[in-house]
Amino acid sequence: MPAPMQLIGLFWLCQACTAISQNNQPKINYTISIPNPASHSYHIRLETSGWNADELTLKLPQWMPGYYQVMHYAKGLENISAKNHSGKSVSLEKSNENTFIIKGIRQSKLSIEYDMKTDRQFVANSYVDSSRAYIIPANTFLYPDGYIQLPVSVKIDLPARWNKIATGLDPVNAKTNEYTASDFDILYDCPILIGDLEELPSFKVKGIEHRFIGYHIGQFDRTLFMDKLNKVVASAINIIGDIPYKQYTFIAIGPGRGGIEHLNNTSFGFDGSQLNTPEAVTRVLNFLAHEYFHHYNVKRIRPFELGPFDYDQGSRTNLLWVSEGLSVYYEYMIVKRAGLVDEETLLAEFSKNLNTVENNPGRHFQSLAQASYNTWQDGPFGTQREEKGKTISYYDKGPLVGLLLDLEIRHATQNKKSLDDVMQQLYWNYYKTKHRGFTDAEFQQTCESVAETSLAKIFEYVHTTQELDYKTYLNYAGLTVEDASEPTSDKTFKKNLRIVRQNQLDDGQTALLKSWLKE
Repeated sequence: MPAPMQLIGLFWLCQACTAISQNNQPKINYTISIPNPASHSYHIRLETSGWNADELTLKLPQWMPGYYQVMHYAKGLENISAKNHSGKSVSLEKSNENTFIIKGIRQSKLSIEYDMKTDRQFVANSYVDSSRAYIIPANTFLYPDGYIQLPVSVKIDLPARWNKIATGLDPVNAKTNEYTASDFDILYDCPILIGDLEELPSFKVKGIEHRFIGYHIGQFDRTLFMDKLNKVVASAINIIGDIPYKQYTFIAIGPGRGGIEHLNNTSFGFDGSQLNTPEAVTRVLNFLAHEYFHHYNVKRIRPFELGPFDYDQGSRTNLLWVSEGLSVYYEYMIVKRAGLVDEETLLAEFSKNLNTVENNPGRHFQSLAQASYNTWQDGPFGTQREEKGKTISYYDKGPLVGLLLDLEIRHATQNKKSLDDVMQQLYWNYYKTKHRGFTDAEFQQTCESVAETSLAKIFEYVHTTQELDYKTYLNYAGLTVEDASEPTSDKTFKKNLRIVRQNQLDDGQTALLKSWLKE
């Protein structure tokens, strides 16, 4: 594991551990086996020793970082038992949905075994079938409560005919199928894909290897695709200027939707057979640019609340519009700067978000900050139940505010600074130097420091339901909103808006537009 990743766990969770000594800390070793993949279940054995206490509390996370909703992972845990070094059963009490208490353990070697039943193919859930296993560590590994900073080892017993393992975990020297993590935050950050997997030819950016490994990835031009992905990664790296990992892995878990970001990898649904139109290719590249940029924006450039994680209750923050909304903004910009789409396509992407926001009455009821904080019950796209029409998605309004913010910074600094400078400062100041996340106030302060002026007006769009002033900010770059709305069959209006270039641009508008487009 790269050194920065190791440090994150240390900085995040430096808890007092009265039951252990510095020189003789408990050992925690897991073994995953899949004796019957067709049963959609897998088996875990936890072997632990060195506890200088009579009682040990084990917990399973209720959610995983990157997907901001309680998942109740423990509902799939079955057949748990605990034995001491002599093979005798020891007391194991289930105190609540995800908590187990083992008594009489002092100086004992313990073996805890249990099964995990899987029933849903989703990027935030473990899933096993006859041909592959996708293991979410937060969905799998019980952790000792209060000792989440301890190092961990994981061994995987491969079923017959399964040829590969894809994970961000560090291998144990040359040992086959054995891995380590410096702490549980790192362990939970590294999903594991097992099965008959295909690995595409890797590429290097600034000497760092980037791999693509997947299950059932479909038929497509692999060489062309990896060349475009190479350009996407290089474009994203150019924004920050630093590569904080030793290797990066794109883990394609099979056809489906969704992606989850991690420090040195991302897991995502993927079906290359659908890459049959330019629009489909753009969607996939945007998606991968988004997930890749997350290793900067959210995993390292992070809100203060997202570390240390509260694996029980969740970690609420007002800043998911930055973590997710600005990542949408940058996914568009990364692909454009990589030379893979033109200006028209870029503006069309923002226009999609514009129409979604402007056709949603929820913009009158919920702010971006509220949408961020309430995602735990509303979901990332706003509730579709009894509150439908009263919520928004930070995935749509977030990139629009990011666009206005970037254009305002460029305008205020005579095109000398941009949102890129904000992201760089957050990375180097908070992640690299202070080793922590930033608060709401610190994010605004950083933006205003770069702009060298107050940005209070922009941040009203974050904390209130005030309508966005597209005209003013787009005009800085010689852009405008064109309205092609027409009455629908039920005599209502559905807005049909497009962001387009103005007919005539002055020198200042031309310069700012070209700078923004990196032309």
